[in-house]
Amino acid sequence: MTVLVNVIVTLGMLYVVPAGLRLIDPARLQRTARLWPVAAAPGALCLWLPRGMPATALAALYAVACLALAARAPVRLLRARSLTPPAIAVATALVSPSIAATALVAERAGYRLFGFDLDILALTVPHFHFAGFTAALVAGLVCRAVGGRAGTGGLARWAAYSVPAGTLLVLLGYFVDDWAELLGAVVLTGGMWAVALLTWREVRPAGADRATRTLLATSAAVLVATMLLALWWAAGEATGITHPTLTWMAATHGLGNALGFALCSVLAWRRLAAGARPADHRPADARTPDARPAGHRPADRPDPRPRTTADRVETSP
Repeated sequence: MTVLVNVIVTLGMLYVVPAGLRLIDPARLQRTARLWPVAAAPGALCLWLPRGMPATALAALYAVACLALAARAPVRLLRARSLTPPAIAVATALVSPSIAATALVAERAGYRLFGFDLDILALTVPHFHFAGFTAALVAGLVCRAVGGRAGTGGLARWAAYSVPAGTLLVLLGYFVDDWAELLGAVVLTGGMWAVALLTWREVRPAGADRATRTLLATSAAVLVATMLLALWWAAGEATGITHPTLTWMAATHGLGNALGFALCSVLAWRRLAAGARPADHRPADARTPDARPAGHRPADRPDPRPRTTADRVETSP
């Protein structure tokens, strides 16, 4: 299990997080995203060392970078002056790596932080890189893309709120009991299934090429299965019914979320963003429900430019 978890975490640190930062804000976070692999390299390296001082020191270097990233969350919320669903989702994404890095420092030091087993601390690291960072980010992107669209706008806003809420409840469940963790798993699963449905119905058809649509379809389909496994495991912990082991969960739920959901989602959204005009590169937490569609022109002033993939994704009818 250790090797598999380390591979998943390394992927999250070195690629998924910096790629996600470019999706959050291509302007303000461009430099951070470009330098992130350098900051994350010590964290990735420490995974492959035995527990001890060298591994702990490397993990601490990564934690400093993650805490600096988390400090951007309140700044963005203050700048936005509004707790919109995408803003909440993006703030959750920015904070999540710091939780993962804190657990990593403790685990590499062999310290049972808050009394948790070292195996639980080790699994907290991928959880908050993927269920925390990537899931919240994608929920925010989907909410922004759907906007105030009749029939689905409400579901998109609910998903962008429930994914951060479910992630927080799962974290709190670590400190309370298995039933609280089960509640968090239910909320998180509901939010992620909403993201999957909206991705399939609203975002996937806007993909301009088969590769983008396939990546979006894969991410949506994988979420249905992996989150069902998460519910099964949480229910088993709370009720005592037969449920998968942590090793089995890492090989199925963890690997599926990392490759099938997170990696495919980030690749797909980057392909969608690549087709956007520079003026359309809005931050992922930009307010859209009440705004006019991107590229709007008065009736007597048609837009002569051809519409791009990103226009089709981000334009509300």
